[in-house]
Amino acid sequence: MKRRYLTYMACIVLGLPILSSCSDDYLDVDPKGTILESNYYRNPEEAYAGLVSAYDPLGWQAGNTYHNFGAVNAASDDAHAGGGGPSDMNTWQAWNRFTLNPAIGPQEEYWNRNFRGVARANTILSKLEAGVPGLSEAMTARFIAEAKFLRAYYYFDLVRLFRNVPLFTAPLETSELFDQEQVTPEQVYAQIEQDLKDAIPNLPTTVPASTEGGRVTQGAGKALLGKVYLYQKKWADAATQLADVNGTPGGTSMYGYRLLEDFGAIFNPGNKFNSENIFEIVHTSQGNAGWGTWPNFDGNIAVLMFGPRGYSGPIYEAGWGFNPLTQDLVNALTGDPRFEHTVLDVNNIPDAVYEPSFDDTGYFVKKYAPTKEWLSTGGGDLILNYPNNYIEIRLADTYLMEAEALLQGGGNSTRAGELLNAVRARVGLDPVAATLENVYRERRLELATEGHRFYDLVRTGRAATVLGPMGFVEGKHEVLPIPLNELVNTKLVQNPEYR
Repeated sequence: MKRRYLTYMACIVLGLPILSSCSDDYLDVDPKGTILESNYYRNPEEAYAGLVSAYDPLGWQAGNTYHNFGAVNAASDDAHAGGGGPSDMNTWQAWNRFTLNPAIGPQEEYWNRNFRGVARANTILSKLEAGVPGLSEAMTARFIAEAKFLRAYYYFDLVRLFRNVPLFTAPLETSELFDQEQVTPEQVYAQIEQDLKDAIPNLPTTVPASTEGGRVTQGAGKALLGKVYLYQKKWADAATQLADVNGTPGGTSMYGYRLLEDFGAIFNPGNKFNSENIFEIVHTSQGNAGWGTWPNFDGNIAVLMFGPRGYSGPIYEAGWGFNPLTQDLVNALTGDPRFEHTVLDVNNIPDAVYEPSFDDTGYFVKKYAPTKEWLSTGGGDLILNYPNNYIEIRLADTYLMEAEALLQGGGNSTRAGELLNAVRARVGLDPVAATLENVYRERRLELATEGHRFYDLVRTGRAATVLGPMGFVEGKHEVLPIPLNELVNTKLVQNPEYR
């Protein structure tokens, strides 16, 4: 089916705009008009468009977060905020130095993106469950499964970022919006688990990359469920789900997942939907966006964010200098074969010059660097249209999560070692003992700058030790404050750490 930008009216929660555009990059670009939600979902095509609208917030890049790796990199010990100065992207700077307060930080965008996703998922679920004329039973079941996965995904972001959030499983009437209260994290996690359990049986085992790349599969559902269990320390449940995703370490799993031999090829925009990538947030250079379309881009703006400022030289284009890598990460990767694919060392590029970023180290994110090869050749402003997908979940990540769950839960330590060392063997490293310390170290080196490090430090209780020198306060900075605007005329209460 054609891609359509469908502007539609939905029951949105807590300060979220009523009208917004929707799109998803597994579809072709085909702008359309404005349609009221009450008159929509009359046929399979309109049901599909509603599902696309629920996917759409995955790729939003309004300026503060850039998926789950821009702002959150700055909160970790992988990277600084960077940019042009101490007030450039002050939301990142505040998280980088843990000077967050309810008015300053990336929380508003995380809240809006994820609750918009929840609202759109709830809207399409209500229509599908009521029945859409002409939509087959099998397709209805698949659409419901995708929408439940998406609702679980958005709520997983919300509960781990804010801990205390309201829980919505159906569209709300306008009169109900301001009377909602937060529930316990345990209630949110229970809903996430139930949504994923409901979704998994009706998700396809594979999808054709050329026409449906980016849509949710059964493997993605199990990978996310395993991750959700891991965050709750449900070790045996996590290991069981992740084992289905991973299969035999180093081999091909039941879903066709396999570690790529070439580590660098994972992040090549010409190698999307490869055997290692389980869930990708899709971008394209075909949107031909310009500055006037901000922030509704189809390209990956994070790529531009990460490029060295004022760069002139071979291979790369100039960017805005955000997320310069910490010397600590560079030191940890020195001598590791993944260094060359992770660290962009500007000072070692012949004939290259650049302008130092704030907190500059000379090292930048290479996995999503703005290369000349992938600069758009279409219309619009070319630097806004990089086609790099963001890889949300990949196989090396699930290998290491299963290894951790096995070790934490007293499971099969032999298999844990096989999983850990398959990740190392792929890049030519010798085996190491199956210990938690080695798994944690491997996660940092393997997944560096991909947005996992801050969450890993928090969930494993190591954040205060590692991030303390950056200003992290134990018992406070594990979560973000509830956005200030969301507290006005509502029954929401601020997280106690920020009162």
